Amino acid sequence: MTTTLIPAQELAARNHASFPNEGAEYRRARNALLAEEIELRRHIERVADLRRQLPPGGEVTREYRFVGENGPVTLADLFGDKDTLVIYSYMFGPKREKPCPMCTSLMGAWEGKVPDIEQRVALALVARSPIERLVEAKKARGWTQLKVYSDGDGAFTRDYVSADDADVPGYTVFTRRDGTIRHFWSGEMNGKMADPGQDPRGAPDLDPLWTLLDTTPEGRGKDWYPELDYRNGG
Repeated sequence: MTTTLIPAQELAARNHASFPNEGAEYRRARNALLAEEIELRRHIERVADLRRQLPPGGEVTREYRFVGENGPVTLADLFGDKDTLVIYSYMFGPKREKPCPMCTSLMGAWEGKVPDIEQRVALALVARSPIERLVEAKKARGWTQLKVYSDGDGAFTRDYVSADDADVPGYTVFTRRDGTIRHFWSGEMNGKMADPGQDPRGAPDLDPLWTLLDTTPEGRGKDWYPELDYRNGG
């Protein structure tokens, strides 16, 4: 059933918000922006609906093995009692001295939401370093809820993140239906798809840091990125 949507400009015209000492020029521009924000909300929902309608992805026939904080596990184990599994592959390979600050920022934002996320799906964080390094870095951040796993042999990383086993991030969703595990969706935007003047990014951004900064006059900036430690004024 197709729903006829009210034009965004008409919905924006219903807005009666105003703030102290604002001028007519500001209000006109703000209502025009509001109509665009309504369109953006609708586009986000259209894309999410298209994603949900994807045909079945490739069946997972290989038994991928990881090492977690409590020992060896398989990809099937990561599902727990859920039918959907989200894996975030973060940049902390064995040659990297410290975990990627950008990945760390994203994971830090998720840490407090793990109980909510796990009401619906399973969530696992995977990197190529040995589990001891992953646990040490996790404890250094004070994280207690995110579950980290080592892809020690790199088989999963090469198949679903980087065929060259590069130290790059990846976001992958799997489903399990009637005992069959399938790939559902992965983030596929990369640096070659970036628009002029923008860093490579997916859409929507999974890190609320950037969503929040997009509401400010300074925006994301051109040369600022999260750091692991701000004690030295970074």
